[in-house]
Amino acid sequence: MFPRLLLASCLLLPLSGQMLMMGETSEGFISLFNGQDLGQWEGDPALWKIERGRIVGSTEGVAPLKANSFLVYHGGKYRDFELRLQMRLRNHNSGVQFRSVESDGWAVKGLQADAAEGRFWGNLHDEGGRKLVVDGWTGKGERAVHANDWNDYTIYCKGPLVRLTLNGVVTAEVNNEKPASGVIALQLHAGPPMRVEFRNIRIRTFD
Repeated sequence: MFPRLLLASCLLLPLSGQMLMMGETSEGFISLFNGQDLGQWEGDPALWKIERGRIVGSTEGVAPLKANSFLVYHGGKYRDFELRLQMRLRNHNSGVQFRSVESDGWAVKGLQADAAEGRFWGNLHDEGGRKLVVDGWTGKGERAVHANDWNDYTIYCKGPLVRLTLNGVVTAEVNNEKPASGVIALQLHAGPPMRVEFRNIRIRTFD
């Protein structure tokens, strides 16, 4: 038991209430969420909150959303980067926007690492555009996803290359995307009451 506990303590390093894996600091990763408040994240305050060191998005107890709503990170726009985070979806539909464009009313358009109840995990989606870009669910995301539990999502963008990795499985990779800087955002989907959680959000950029 002691060696296992010692190993676990060596693998994770705390940073402002969140976690960076050992070696991530030297690799240039920084945390985008301090585990205490939303800081530079902005969205509808009726839908987003901090709970036990996690970002929680919920549409319970509010009027049904007529359109998707997003929590947007305003600490910068990113073009070439590696974004790592953990997310847990209780039900319905969510995702992580990147290289995206923000508009009024907490709306966002652009690329998304998709996630939905029973499907879509691992898909590369184009919010407000072409919709499905790459089917990462069939034979990939459907096998890798931890339903109703925490999932590790990695979004890698460098030049035209976009790659999504779910729980260690590459689910989508495309080389014909036009590189563009944009915002990172978290999604709550229109429809039935839903809940999604995010934690350990960290990023490194490539010069």
